[in-house]
Amino acid sequence: MTSRKIYLVLSALLAVALLLAACGPSETPTAAPEEPTEAVVEEPTEEMVEEPTEEVAAEPTEEEGPAPAAEDQGKWCAGTDIIFFPGGSPGGPFATVVYNGAVAAEADLGPNVEYVWSDWNPENMVNQLSEAIATAPDGIAIMGHPGDEAYAPLVEEAEAQGIIVTSQNTTLPELESRYASNGFGYVGAELYSAGWALGKEAVSRAGLGEGDQAFVWGLLGQAGRGERTRGVVESLEDSGLEVVYQEIDDATNADAAAGTPVFVGIASANPDLKLVVTDHGALTATLETYLTSAGYGPDDVYAAGFDLSSATVEAIRGGWTDLVIDQQQWLQGYLPILQICLTNNFLFTGLHIDTGAGFAHADNVEMLAELVEQQIR
Repeated sequence: MTSRKIYLVLSALLAVALLLAACGPSETPTAAPEEPTEAVVEEPTEEMVEEPTEEVAAEPTEEEGPAPAAEDQGKWCAGTDIIFFPGGSPGGPFATVVYNGAVAAEADLGPNVEYVWSDWNPENMVNQLSEAIATAPDGIAIMGHPGDEAYAPLVEEAEAQGIIVTSQNTTLPELESRYASNGFGYVGAELYSAGWALGKEAVSRAGLGEGDQAFVWGLLGQAGRGERTRGVVESLEDSGLEVVYQEIDDATNADAAAGTPVFVGIASANPDLKLVVTDHGALTATLETYLTSAGYGPDDVYAAGFDLSSATVEAIRGGWTDLVIDQQQWLQGYLPILQICLTNNFLFTGLHIDTGAGFAHADNVEMLAELVEQQIR
C-alpha cells in the first residue's frame, strides 16, 4: 500500500474517533450496591455532653422601659399644682392625720401642694374654694361639708377653666355624678351608713333598750356632713331610745374644749343619760374632759364617737370612751392627691373610695395604738 493510501485510512479513523467523542461519553456499568450495615451508635462521653446554659435575657431597649416610673424622669406628678383642704385647724386631732396623708402623697408623687385650713366651717370652705379657683391650679381637693348646692356654682366655674376638683370626708353625690369623668372622686366613709352602724353597735354593746335615754351631739344642720348624725339619731330611735340632740356650735366646731359648758348643761338637764355619742373627731377626743366635768365616772355612761386620736386611745384605755368608729382619715389626705395626679397626668376618671367603718374599743385598741401615735390612724 502506498504511503498516500495509508494516510487516507488514518485520517478516516481519526474522523470517526472525533465524531464518537462529540456524541458524549459511553455509559460504563456501575458497581452493584453493597448490603446496608447497621450503624453503630457511639456512646456519648462526658466531654461530648454540654451542660445546658441559662438563656440570657436581652436588656430592654429604651422603647420597652416603663415611662412614668423611669428614674431619670423624677417623680411622675412633678409640676402638678394642687390646693388641698385638710378641713379643720392645724394641730387638730382629725385634720392633722388627714394633712399627714396629703403630705406623704406630696413626698411620694412630687406635686406642689398648698394647704388651706377651714376650722371645719362650711362658709370658710366655700369662700376658700373661690379664692383657690382664682389662682388657677391644676387641681383642688375639697372637704364636702357645705354640700352640693353651696358648692355647685364654684365647681362649675373650676371645671370650665379645666381645674380638676375632687372631694374627701363628706360626699357630694350630685357634683361627683356630674363631673366624675373629669376626675371628680370621693375618699371617705359612707356617712349615713357609718352613723347608723355606730348607733346600732353602741346599743348592742351597752345593753340598752326601749325608753333608755341617749345624748347625740352632732351636725344635722350641715346639708352633706349632717347625714352621719342623722344615721346615728335614726338608728337609736329605731332601737327604741329617747334621743336628746344638740347641734355643735361654731365655737365648739373650731375648738372642742369650748363645748365643755354645753355638755355639762345637757348632762345636768338629763340625769338619766345612758349613752353619749359625739359626731365629731375632736369632740370624741375630748370625751374624758366632758364626762369628768359633768361629774361622771368611767363606768357611769356609755360613750361612743368617731375617729381615733392619741387622746381617744387613752380615754379607751381608761374606760372613759367605749366605742369609736374609725374612718382611716390618713387615706382622705393621701388618695385625693393621688386622684388629681392620675387625672392630670393620665386622664383617669374619678374614683369613689369608702375608707371603711371598723370599730375600735378596749379589746383591740392596742393593735392600733402605735399607728395612732404616729398620726397615721
